[in-house]
Amino acid sequence: MHLPSIVIALILLIIIWFYIDLTLGRKKHRSFFQKRETPILYGNFDIFPHGKELFADYFQELRNAQNHIHILFYIVRDDQFSQQFFDILKAKAREGIEVRLLVDQIGSHKVKKPAIRELRNAGVQFAFSNRIRLPFLFYSSQVRNHRKISIIDGKIGYLGGYNIGKEYIDQDPKLSPWRDYHLKITGESVPFLQREFFIDWNEYASDHVIVDSRYAPRQPKGTVPHQFVPTEAGFLEEKYFHFIENAKKSITIGTPYFIPSKKLIDELLRAAKRGIKITIVVPYITDHMLVQEASYRYLRKMLLAGAQVFQYKNGFYHAKSIIIDDHLCDIGTANFDKRSLFLNKEINCYFFDPAFVERFRGVLHKDILDSKPLKLEDLNKPNFLRSIKEGIAGAFSFFL
Repeated sequence: MHLPSIVIALILLIIIWFYIDLTLGRKKHRSFFQKRETPILYGNFDIFPHGKELFADYFQELRNAQNHIHILFYIVRDDQFSQQFFDILKAKAREGIEVRLLVDQIGSHKVKKPAIRELRNAGVQFAFSNRIRLPFLFYSSQVRNHRKISIIDGKIGYLGGYNIGKEYIDQDPKLSPWRDYHLKITGESVPFLQREFFIDWNEYASDHVIVDSRYAPRQPKGTVPHQFVPTEAGFLEEKYFHFIENAKKSITIGTPYFIPSKKLIDELLRAAKRGIKITIVVPYITDHMLVQEASYRYLRKMLLAGAQVFQYKNGFYHAKSIIIDDHLCDIGTANFDKRSLFLNKEINCYFFDPAFVERFRGVLHKDILDSKPLKLEDLNKPNFLRSIKEGIAGAFSFFL
């Protein structure tokens, strides 16, 4: 057999292996994941759209911790800002505070062994989430823990789009200022957020923790009705479909990556056809190769259907949100893309309070004012290089 034939055969075998691994891995994942969501609970919320303000508040609350600190992030970098974060955790652990840090193995691959050793020597309990495991090596390499959760003393929670790295506090010249949404939470739902953390912790850490009143003390009610919904293995698509299907007047989507499934894009087009006003906010600049080109085929369809699309120009837009009519909004960790829909572990907070929805609409309106309308003629201008990128992006859109 000639060398070219051998190479082609090997490539075909790899493709077949990828397909079988992905298909069987996803099937197994769906078989053991049980859908779970909190009941409607009541809490109080601060919204942080700027990283500097968020982390000033967050770091201060970490320093004030009295009993325990439990943290899950997708990305922790190896830079000065991350070192400041580590220094706070080590100092609290030396005080005798229980500190647990869980980070995604691939998203936080820059956290090296010396840094982990220092954390553990100081008393911080550290673990990698979503390690690559047999028998489905390819599938497990793609299923990332994209959740960002922090719980302090079982009384204060944080949830949203920010990670730990210099870009999130506007120290990356290309992506600054970084625009995102992160929630600070108090009220009766924080213990539920604590339980979600330990579900992930118990899957990957060496010790198995039973959550009791030490970690999840009963908290007084707040004023804003909401619900936490963790998703993985494709169940987020069902949630989003239900929201779109039941919209009566308007749908507003903010996302850094607009790469919906066929089921969701079809339902959005049906919503537009029945007169629903649809607004989509996406970045003008991109932080990952091909994700922008992957979105164009869907944005063309939405523009043809009468939707408004805005490209955020005052920095990089990484926020994740959905507003339905005047009574529901979603803020969380999930992007409006196939990776968040079908692969990643995510957690979103859904709000059912018209006053809070109106409050958040003001935040999103500010972002629209800082955006440029995207026109269909812009996307339809002949551009050979962009067309090539769109073709490649379309082939790999499931993984972008």
